[in-house]
Amino acid sequence: MKKLFFILLLLTFFSCSFSQNKSLEPIPVDDTWKEKIYQLAPDKATAKVSKMHKVLLFSLHTGFKHWVIPHADVVIQTLGQKTGAFEVVRSTDVYLFEKSTLKQFDAIVLNNNCSIGPERDLFYDALNMNTTFSEQDKKKKAAEFETNLLEFVNKGGGLAVLHGGIVMQNNSLEVSKMIGGSFDYHPPQQMIELKIAEESHPLTKAFNGQSFSHYDEPYFFKNAYTQKDFRPMLFMEFNKIQKVRHETNDKVSYVSWIKRYGKGKVFYASPSHNAQSYEDARMLQYYLNGMQYVLGDLKCDDSPISQ
Repeated sequence: MKKLFFILLLLTFFSCSFSQNKSLEPIPVDDTWKEKIYQLAPDKATAKVSKMHKVLLFSLHTGFKHWVIPHADVVIQTLGQKTGAFEVVRSTDVYLFEKSTLKQFDAIVLNNNCSIGPERDLFYDALNMNTTFSEQDKKKKAAEFETNLLEFVNKGGGLAVLHGGIVMQNNSLEVSKMIGGSFDYHPPQQMIELKIAEESHPLTKAFNGQSFSHYDEPYFFKNAYTQKDFRPMLFMEFNKIQKVRHETNDKVSYVSWIKRYGKGKVFYASPSHNAQSYEDARMLQYYLNGMQYVLGDLKCDDSPISQ
């Protein structure tokens, strides 16, 4: 009897562990899902729209493919279309990062642009597919595109980075400084309780002061993240995350924030690896708030906590 009880206990343990670490099943980006997002999306812009902004939605990946990429495309496009806050040009063409071409945009959205290791340079990865380029030419052009991105934001452009988009130029310390951090690692997917860093902030009002749970990859960060040169929006409690790699003195880990970079504004949101997280009107409102912040229409306190 005791042996049977022990076996049942082990089966329960492994079953619970598996259910907490497996991935959610991908869902199709069909008309039904698009209509669902449209109905959940805000009916109007949060802040007054100063002009019809033009946004580059950049969705190229060369490394890990997040199945949520097309879903995130739909989310950003729907928010712009339904509220009239901005228009979207969706592309996977790195040549849009030519300095002359970037001038037509008011903001850039980096949608899960995972790059290949060990370089972790998506511009180089994309150019590496062109066999007519010499190695020197590829590196030179990749560095030029990165500089153009940095200058675009530094001179007043907006930048929204979604989930794995932070990995795009992950070895670049200047890009890390611009975004607010670089990707370090993530434990297996699990249910995460996200808490509001500042309940009265215009961006987080979407959550009405209430924490919420969703199934996601708990991202941890390095490089510029250690400086906390940003204003946090959402965080998770470190001791509630399973299978972390290293201990830390930090009690919380921030997963979404806003910051300034030169004259430009940056919004980073780690949620979410899964499209199911977008099936929440609060999350869609939060994303709209973040977009209007980087476009300059939503005025708010973005001073860093490091001050």
